[in-house]
Amino acid sequence: MERMQLADIFLRMGQDKFDPLMRSVSLGSLRTYQLFDAFKTRLHLHKLNSETLRKATPRVWARLQEENSGDLAAELSQAILISHMDMIKAVLDFLKVPHEEGFFAKDGDLSGHLTEGWQERVWEQFSAQYPSATLLFYINHLALEVAKAEEVFAPRA
Repeated sequence: MERMQLADIFLRMGQDKFDPLMRSVSLGSLRTYQLFDAFKTRLHLHKLNSETLRKATPRVWARLQEENSGDLAAELSQAILISHMDMIKAVLDFLKVPHEEGFFAKDGDLSGHLTEGWQERVWEQFSAQYPSATLLFYINHLALEVAKAEEVFAPRA
């Protein structure tokens, strides 16, 4: 079985969750982290603003489905995550994962902080506070990056 990739998170969550994720991208955060131009280029946009991003979302979704490249998914993930640093810090603090302003050392083994049932606990703690698509994406992103998850987490209804 192939290891799950970032694009798999988007695709398995579905387009109904992808649209609000794209709407949640903060253009100001992209500028702050100097990712604006790279993001605009990756999305094949001549101009990047909230309207062009909204209009491009169906094309970006189609590209995610067609392309076998992790580059698009990585750029999308980065844009979404930096737009929600407050949520990331809150989740990492809740899980007692050591971090610096939401970022942690890539070479550190943090999997010990993600104990049995951590995804459900994070969902229960924060689902009323943050948009569901964003929180769900971050839970799955963290699970993939830290715990090498093979399945996409979906909360019980």
